[in-house]
Amino acid sequence: MQMHQVRYFLVLAEELNFTRSAARCNVTQPSLTRAIQALEEELGGALFHRDHASTRLTELGKLVQPYLEDVHRGAESARRKAREFTESKVMPLRLGLMCTIAPTQLLDFVHAVRVNHPMVRLQIIDAAAAKLQEELLAGELDLAIYAMPMVPPDPRLHYLPLYRERYVIVLRPDHRLAAGKAVCVRDLDGEHYLSRTNCEYDAQASQVFEEQRADCETVYESERDDWILAMAAAGMGFGFMPELSAHHRGVVALPLIEPELWREVTLVTVRGRHYSAAAGSLVREAMRKRWNGRPALAVAAMADEGAKAAALPRRRRAISK
Repeated sequence: MQMHQVRYFLVLAEELNFTRSAARCNVTQPSLTRAIQALEEELGGALFHRDHASTRLTELGKLVQPYLEDVHRGAESARRKAREFTESKVMPLRLGLMCTIAPTQLLDFVHAVRVNHPMVRLQIIDAAAAKLQEELLAGELDLAIYAMPMVPPDPRLHYLPLYRERYVIVLRPDHRLAAGKAVCVRDLDGEHYLSRTNCEYDAQASQVFEEQRADCETVYESERDDWILAMAAAGMGFGFMPELSAHHRGVVALPLIEPELWREVTLVTVRGRHYSAAAGSLVREAMRKRWNGRPALAVAAMADEGAKAAALPRRRRAISK
């Protein structure tokens, strides 16, 4: 069944005249007749009684008329919505953001996308890194920003590094370790641990603590960094989190050393997938933004490569001399 057949049927059911119906549909009468005959063959019976005096609907024609009217209305609604969409040039974009990224790092980025690209309808989904990667590969997200520091890069994905961030220990200011400049893993032996359940380093950090015989009892678990910070400020124990998230007036944040742990936050897309202009706009804003006061790592890397490429001919000339 084709939409023009449905339209011809509905016009003919209204006009009950082949000549007038063909004129309304802007087709020849034989074309309209063939379309009606093809529809009748598909539906299994005559839809119109035809004689010299008049044309009228058969019982089958009366039966299918309301259903074909619904089909026609649905198609017209779809066309109207599509036209409104294309004429308004609204471009939907689904961005996944890792839930452990400090929002202050992203506010001006999101604002820049909204102000500089008003036709981009940005939908932001907040989740853990592993969930974002799963949804990105499934096509449920267009782009995502996350870090998976201990997981090898997936060859199906393309990564644009944005910034690096070290992990710190957060403590109440009167804690025995708070006066130092840094905290070694072994210094935490016997301390109470406030566990961030979405931490990207959770399993690896546990292994490091075990290897260095730093036995810490977990006394609190939460998905929310603000509650980890509040519990640390209350003296419940220490937290382990990215530096940019460690802001609370009731705690001090000290770098973790021996070993240091860092994460690289990246803008991730799927290789080979066709992307809209909206996605391109977001990528450009991400590369334009200064992350934590510095250019995006991907931009800095490209600048370094360009400098090396420019220096190579000079070296060759110097050697030849």
